Amino acid sequence: MRPFPKSRADAFAGVLDLDLDCGVCYACLGFLALALDGDPAEATRQIRWMTPDLWNDGLAEPVLAAVRHAYEAGVRDAEAALADLEQRGGKSAVARSIARRLATELARRTRTELRLETLAREQLRLAPPELN
Repeated sequence: MRPFPKSRADAFAGVLDLDLDCGVCYACLGFLALALDGDPAEATRQIRWMTPDLWNDGLAEPVLAAVRHAYEAGVRDAEAALADLEQRGGKSAVARSIARRLATELARRTRTELRLETLAREQLRLAPPELN
């Protein structure tokens, strides 16, 4: 079986019904999210290095379930993605694309929460202390 192309893996990971609440380790994803903000080559190395650990530490089950669901729903590339995951597991292109997508989502969520906290903190100083 030929390796699953990265561009197709990225596209498939983008439409997969999977989110941060799938049980994946936030700390591990946090390392990936930090790497994504730096050198792209280093981010790629970190994703390649950490994805098998994420896979073995709980990512496999929700991903395989989501990919099987996508296959049953007729999503493009789901059959090939499932074969890639079953053959290569956490070392597959699809698993790496999913790890990258989840790390990107964590980074986006964290930035949003930090912005909200900053805005809220500015508003808190306007409230009388007895209301806090």
